[in-house]
Order: sequence, then structure tokens, then C-alpha cells
Amino acid sequence: MLLSDIAMLMLCGSISGFLAGLLGIGGGMILVPFMILVFNHQGFSQEVIVHMAIATGMATILFTTTSAIWAHHKHGSIDWKLVGSLSPGLVVGSLIGGSEIFEALNTSWLSLFFAIFIIYTSIQMLLNKKPKPGRDLPGSLGLFGFGSFAGALSSLVGAGGAFITVPFMLWCNVKPHVAMASSSGLGFPIAAAATAGYIYGSWGHPNLPSGSLGFVYLPAVVCIAAVSIFTAPLGAKMARKLDVAQLKRIFGVMLLMLAAFMFNESRKAFGY
Repeated sequence: MLLSDIAMLMLCGSISGFLAGLLGIGGGMILVPFMILVFNHQGFSQEVIVHMAIATGMATILFTTTSAIWAHHKHGSIDWKLVGSLSPGLVVGSLIGGSEIFEALNTSWLSLFFAIFIIYTSIQMLLNKKPKPGRDLPGSLGLFGFGSFAGALSSLVGAGGAFITVPFMLWCNVKPHVAMASSSGLGFPIAAAATAGYIYGSWGHPNLPSGSLGFVYLPAVVCIAAVSIFTAPLGAKMARKLDVAQLKRIFGVMLLMLAAFMFNESRKAFGY
């Protein structure tokens, strides 16, 4: 990779790591548009660029969430019993989504799906509305069913799952700061299973560049993880000091711009 590509990936890694710790998100959605630019610059096949960007972004969440988990755990904010209850479903859903559904989507539809996902997330951030507690947590079967759905959906967009797990936990009377912190713990099984699914489902794909493990581009993972593991704890620390609601609105505006980029990528892939 060129030095400019490495610099862009490391800058994005530092930002995504900080936001992962601050807002409880995985950071993958921020990385994807920029990795598409880097991969285009390197001349990768258009057939796999979007798949590689999403899969590589998900792989970096393994490192980012590990760092964020440790920071939140030190403050006793993570509900490990809840994380353990949701994880089996998350793993099953992420593994199936990453290995079976993800590769079946072509670049145009995957780009469009990702853009719609970013729009949804940006609206969540801009409105900053929390669902009113409506019930207690369901039983084991209910948690497994929700986890499977959340894992499969997360694997298709390269997300750590906070966009759906946090609202669910808030609806089930989990305290907001516990829900945000626990979403980091839930991001790890999603990322691990989805990454394994991506690699298995794309193993031996003919259009992958050297340095790839299936759809996961290892040099990019190294560049991003090298900085995100340091900025994620900083974000977790600052979450107790900054006006997170205002930061969410700023982040929401930024996501709208990234969504416009992804809609344009989808338009080009569809041939319009």
C-alpha cells in the first residue's frame, strides 16, 4: 500500500476507535466508505471491493471492541450475564449471515443496503430518541431469536450490532449506560462469528488481491487496529465527560454524507 493509503486507514482507525468507546458502536460503518476509496486506489476488482470493505471493517471490530470492553469493564458498566445470554444467538446469526447471505448479494445491492443502513443509523443519532422501557428481558429462547436476527443483520452491514442491540436493551429496562457499555461486549461475538463466516464463504474467490484472507484484507486490518486499540479506551473515558447527545448529532450529520457516497457507489454499480 502507498503511504497515503496507510495514513488514511490509520486516521480512520483512530476516529472509529474513539467513537466505538464513546458511543458503543463498532466503528465499521465509518471505515467502509474510506476503505472503498483506498481499495479503488489500489486497483482491486470492482466485483469484490464493497464486500472486502465491509468484511475488513468487521474484522477490525475484533480489536476495537476488545479495547473498549476492557475500558468499560474496569468501570463495572457491562452486564456480563446479559452478554452471555445474547451471545449464542448473535454467533449463530452472524456466522450464517457472513458465510451464506453476504457473498450472495452482489456489489450493487450490497452498496444500496449499506447506504440505507447508514441513513437509519444517522436518523437514530440525530433524533437521539430512546425507546421507552416496555418490558423485561425475554427468556432464553426469546434472547436467542433476537440475537440470531441481530447477528445476521449486523453481518450484512459490517456493524458491531449496537444499532439494534442498544434499543432492544433499553426497551427491556436495561439502564442506558449499561446498555451502551454492554453493546461493546456484544460486538465481539458478532465480529468474531461474522469474520469467520466471511472468510469461509469467500475462500478461494478468484478476484481477491494478495494479502487477503477471504474478503478480509489483512494489511488494512493491521493499519486500523494499530491505532483503534488506543483510541477506544480514550473514547470510553470521555463518554463520562462529554455531551454525548451533541456528539451523536454531529456524528449523524457525518453519516448522512457517508450515506450519499454509498448511494453513489450503488448507482455506479447498477450502471446508472
